[in-house]
Amino acid sequence: MAGPTVRRGVALGLGVFWWWAMARLLLAPDAGVLEGAVAAGGWGLSLLPVHCVPKARAAGAVATGRWRQAWWVGRSGGRSAGAGLSGGAGRSGGVG
Repeated sequence: MAGPTVRRGVALGLGVFWWWAMARLLLAPDAGVLEGAVAAGGWGLSLLPVHCVPKARAAGAVATGRWRQAWWVGRSGGRSAGAGLSGGAGRSGGVG
């Protein structure tokens, strides 16, 4: 029970610290490097993908190689990947 409470308290404290730095940067003419570092660090941490799981455990994960296969089939105009791009009937190249 103490674990989630401590995590929430730390998150709240760091959030307040970040907002203090942002307010100082915007409102105080003497804001400096400390406030800038705190603001940039907090913003950078918000970009981390903290809810990631290994691909094997992820619900609805795409199998390895599936995108590559879809890319090559799409590039070949719907033909199989072995047919190549230059084979088969296509546009004659004339004005039509």
